[in-house]
Amino acid sequence: MLRCRRRIQSEAPVSDNSIESYVTTINEEYRMSDRIVFGATGLEVSPICFGTWQLSPRFWGEQSKVDVLAAMGAAFDAGINFFDTADAYGDGYAETVLGEFLAGKPRENLVICTKVFNHFNPDASRYPDLSPDHIRHRCDLQLQRLGIETIDLYLLHLFDPLTPLADVAETMDSLKKQGKIRSYGVSNNTVEQLRAQRYFGAYDAVQPCYSLVDTKIESDLLPYCQAENIGVMVYSPMHKGLLTGKYTGSETFGDFRRHLPDFQGERFQAIATAVQSLAPLAKKYDLSIYQLVLSATLMHPGIDVAVVGIKNRAQIDEAAGAMGKTISREDYFAVRKALAVDGASKIRDAGGVKK
Repeated sequence: MLRCRRRIQSEAPVSDNSIESYVTTINEEYRMSDRIVFGATGLEVSPICFGTWQLSPRFWGEQSKVDVLAAMGAAFDAGINFFDTADAYGDGYAETVLGEFLAGKPRENLVICTKVFNHFNPDASRYPDLSPDHIRHRCDLQLQRLGIETIDLYLLHLFDPLTPLADVAETMDSLKKQGKIRSYGVSNNTVEQLRAQRYFGAYDAVQPCYSLVDTKIESDLLPYCQAENIGVMVYSPMHKGLLTGKYTGSETFGDFRRHLPDFQGERFQAIATAVQSLAPLAKKYDLSIYQLVLSATLMHPGIDVAVVGIKNRAQIDEAAGAMGKTISREDYFAVRKALAVDGASKIRDAGGVKK
């Protein structure tokens, strides 16, 4: 079953700040279908996307390539056809690994997204560069690493303040005309930046950070994307693993998370406790906490796809198990309320009252 982005038509006016204004017309029968039409890109994708950020050693440490390749195969077998990567992940390593997986696979059954932004120096330093020459050069390298002729979705990884927006859009349009990319968009842009980019080019997709404890984009970016039929694929929907239900709040981390406030002290323990409190609700639906949170995330009508980072087959089996699962409206808001920890995931009702 395919679905296009639905536009919300509420029977009664509600506050612009109300999350309920975004979920009024949720149709639980196809919110988590096997395939969706991804906004104006026209790409037919699974609502769960296999992310490869975990193959960036400077963030996550060394990961087993064998395990990740096995997980990619399991994802494909489970009906996940959408794979996300970037040249910044391991300075091209993630793209190379994904290219190994793609070799011999039916290309027409897979949708590949990658991103461009950094200029890489020989000493491993990097700096922002979305100049036309750099984009063209990186695109050719990325196609080679991936072993494909066309990138289905090409994203600008971050915003480059030095390159004129018209030049960037012209370059992306040129790559599209050459058949090197099928569609393009942005990642990590504010709604103001996205609106400005779209003045110059057909940016039909966006990849922002979002989780049920980091919902800032609900106030501006998601409504804008719904109005403009821009496909939204959120990354870190499990909040870098914190919403999976496997932490108690006493753990320590050897990767970049040890520097993040949400993984330290009382804040870490409070969120972990809140996540664990979802266990009875997850059991009600015969889901794990991970699957409950992922299902709830994808119920938001402004979110088309959740990009999940996968390190092994067990993780993809759990993520894929959320496809086709839905929860009731009442329980959706119960999840939101439970995760409203210390200002996170605050919900307003039609009267603007925080819950």
